[in-house]
Amino acid sequence: MTSTSLASPTQHRIVWGVRILLALAFGTAGAAKLAGAPQMVQVFDAIGFGQWFRYVTGLVEVGGAVLLLVPATGFLGGLLLFATMVCAVATHLALIGGNPAPAVVLAALSGFVAWRLWPVPQPATAA
Repeated sequence: MTSTSLASPTQHRIVWGVRILLALAFGTAGAAKLAGAPQMVQVFDAIGFGQWFRYVTGLVEVGGAVLLLVPATGFLGGLLLFATMVCAVATHLALIGGNPAPAVVLAALSGFVAWRLWPVPQPATAA
């Protein structure tokens, strides 16, 4: 059982809506990174870790988007994307500058999904 099974139908719909929104946002951003969109190449040049890091980030974002849409893995997707966006905020603040607000919003939404889908341990049953 997960925490969403204890939620009202409205809360369940809200969490699914946020999951779908995040999957679209991260799927699109990850695909742009993997496709080598000029803006993404420029951003990752500014980060200074090399373009391999753009590919890894793109795969993480696309993978996280897929995990969000699978009911059994939504928690992991939310957690993975939350961690990714926390690192993105730190990267904006420490390395590349620019406005970290979009990453902050995506981190908050991803964290919300992970929190709402937090697995609830099942009580042990006597044999």
